[in-house]
Amino acid sequence: MAREGTRIEAVMSEIRSRITSRAALPGARLPSVRAQAGALRVSVSTVVEAYERLVAEGLLTARPGSGFYVAGPVAPLALAEMGPKVDRAVDPLWVSRQSLESDARVLKPGCGWLPASWMYEAGVRRALRSLARADTLELAEYATPQGHPGLRQFLARRLAAAGIDASPEQVLLTESGTQAIDLVCRFLLEPGDTVLVDDPCYFNFHALLKAHRVHVVGVPYTPQGPDLDAFDAALGEHAPRLYITNSGIHNPTGAVLSPLVAHRLLKLADRAGLVIVEDDIFADFEATPAPRLAAFDGLSRVIQIGSFSKTVSASLRCGHIAAKPEWIDGLTDLKIATNFGGGRLGAEVVLSAITDSGYRKHMEAVRVRLAEAMDKAVTRLATLGITPWIVPQAGMFLWCRLPDGVDAAAVARACLQDGVVLAPGNAFSQSASAGDYLRFNVAQSRDTRIFEVLERALSTAGRGSKART
Repeated sequence: MAREGTRIEAVMSEIRSRITSRAALPGARLPSVRAQAGALRVSVSTVVEAYERLVAEGLLTARPGSGFYVAGPVAPLALAEMGPKVDRAVDPLWVSRQSLESDARVLKPGCGWLPASWMYEAGVRRALRSLARADTLELAEYATPQGHPGLRQFLARRLAAAGIDASPEQVLLTESGTQAIDLVCRFLLEPGDTVLVDDPCYFNFHALLKAHRVHVVGVPYTPQGPDLDAFDAALGEHAPRLYITNSGIHNPTGAVLSPLVAHRLLKLADRAGLVIVEDDIFADFEATPAPRLAAFDGLSRVIQIGSFSKTVSASLRCGHIAAKPEWIDGLTDLKIATNFGGGRLGAEVVLSAITDSGYRKHMEAVRVRLAEAMDKAVTRLATLGITPWIVPQAGMFLWCRLPDGVDAAAVARACLQDGVVLAPGNAFSQSASAGDYLRFNVAQSRDTRIFEVLERALSTAGRGSKART
């Protein structure tokens, strides 16, 4: 009886998931009980009972002689229910919540930002003191539609230094880098379109693209950039509308795009009519700038985005989009429709901080600290049998493989019990092929307790693996 009850609950869970992910909308007819029973490999009576219980809950309606239908209204969008069901420990939203919600006592080698003490606090404080004496307009009024003119002029000069020719009118300020990508997706995509991402890639790309209800295809990433043969095959098979990537310091691998791969990638994109979104959020961590697709392309089919949340302050939500003029015009209208006026005060603080005489020296010091932290993390992880995919030239991330047979999700769950938040590999992998990888933030990995907790978790996971074999 208990087993039958479990089967009924499994059928109900499957149907609820389809409703909450909006795969089944109000008024949609469910498969017949026989068809559903065959698809789920359960008895007809199990499906009948599951359907009837869902009718009692108000999720379905029964129409005699016709079948069972999804009841209205449309269910609230539940991103965690969309796509293949994976263990919550490797879900991108789980990783984000654990990193953002935990208190200061929790150690976060899996998070994606610098420790608060490494940010440009001194420059932010000076900017705030200066702005406290500013006109009322600066403290209380909406920003102009495209955002703070002075910051856009600064960003245009910064882009020019990277070889990207863009006027201030080709720059749109946003509330964050994430909002920048969201606006681009709203602007260019329709539900059902295909988007290419690197495999692995920044895990929140997966969560954001789920919200846009598009088809996501992962392209294997190499130390020089995306695998071009796989990329070309994906273009031919899926006809994607968009490709989202980092071409500076790649997240999570720390790799750098090579000039040869960049040129070949743009040729493939041009032939296929593909738009590329280049996330350049880690630019200030580079010692030697990597090639930029936007520079080679001239912002023809490449859109570049960025923000200052990784170097100045994560509390100041300020990002930007650089694109060709006709797209900026449409994106500006979309920004007004979804956010109205932008954050004028935040943009003022960011501009004051990054044009402050101390910002350059601050970032030089951060790069030195990151290089030292990288060396120490590589050495310490090696003692646990954890090996980097590559040792990055710059940045904060190490993409590491665990010892043979060890599951990253199991290690992450075990470490969480001891107050350590990790980022398991499959949160970054569209193909779920990185189950034995973890991403480490070296700036957040300096506490020796992290490695003590990790060693215990690896020992337990290793024993479990041997027992299964």
